[in-house]
Amino acid sequence: MPWDSVPWFTEGGAVHTSEVARLLAYAAFGGGEGVVGSGDLRVKALSTPGPEVQVMTGACAILNRTAGATYQAYAGRLPTADRVPIAATGVSARSDLIIARVENPHAYGETWPLPSDEKVGPYIFTRVLSNVGNTTTNIRSLSSSRAAIVLARIDIPPNTTAITQSMIKDLREMVSPRRDRRIYTAFPGSLSTLSYSDNKWHNWPGAARWNIDVPIWATRVKIITTLAGFRYTRGDVFASMQNVFGGTLGQDTVIDDDQSTGTRRQTVVIADNMSVSAAKRGTTQTLYLQTYMSKAETGDVSVDGGTSIIADVEFVEAPDEEEI
Repeated sequence: MPWDSVPWFTEGGAVHTSEVARLLAYAAFGGGEGVVGSGDLRVKALSTPGPEVQVMTGACAILNRTAGATYQAYAGRLPTADRVPIAATGVSARSDLIIARVENPHAYGETWPLPSDEKVGPYIFTRVLSNVGNTTTNIRSLSSSRAAIVLARIDIPPNTTAITQSMIKDLREMVSPRRDRRIYTAFPGSLSTLSYSDNKWHNWPGAARWNIDVPIWATRVKIITTLAGFRYTRGDVFASMQNVFGGTLGQDTVIDDDQSTGTRRQTVVIADNMSVSAAKRGTTQTLYLQTYMSKAETGDVSVDGGTSIIADVEFVEAPDEEEI
């Protein structure tokens, strides 16, 4: 019989196999694995650092990697925080990997011991893989056949008994991260010039201003603002521009033009990858540009009817370390 004879779902008291049930989980998770929500299963130090860490509540998808387990995944849930002991270090530093692992002795080829109660398990655990390389980020490099995902790595200094948050490197990945990308445009209706004269930041150009709805799930925002046909006049120009989103300042982009007094045009690109705080999620925030003109040069910058301003804004969902 070439087929698994009972597909999900068949009536009449048909017995459905665990393989078909795990196929359903695999399809629901889109073939991925990782945590379900951006705050799920975060590894934290204790409020008073000690020889343990805690794994916060959440849910995850873990692929079944045993032989012949094509298109199969486990769905796991941690309803209460789990405290995990971490051994002290001696004279040498050590790195430990914190993982969530399914230990299913019924899966083909697995050698896990049977739980004390086969009906309630447990079959899923928080485990510590001790003394791994201090650059390890993925369990596949250590064990390609185990059903497990990495949550964090703890890099512990010598002679240490208490784990602090600074030692914990978050390595979670999301099973199905959401994205939302939109393009915003502006076209100045008339000439607007910013001169070199005052050595200060200005909210300019005024046409580059948009009110943007932040998705409730967003943890980061990627912004690329492009000014095509940006105009220079009078002399050499030395300036800086930056995105400002919801009051958060982006990185400075330097404008350095040494083409003397003629009127000329160039394209300027300002790019940022910012975190989105919990307070901003589900709100409307303003994106605009700031420009700083240096007195070191005497040229001016301007936008006009020949200038196009484009903001490419992408919100992404990624593992979040912020307390909510």
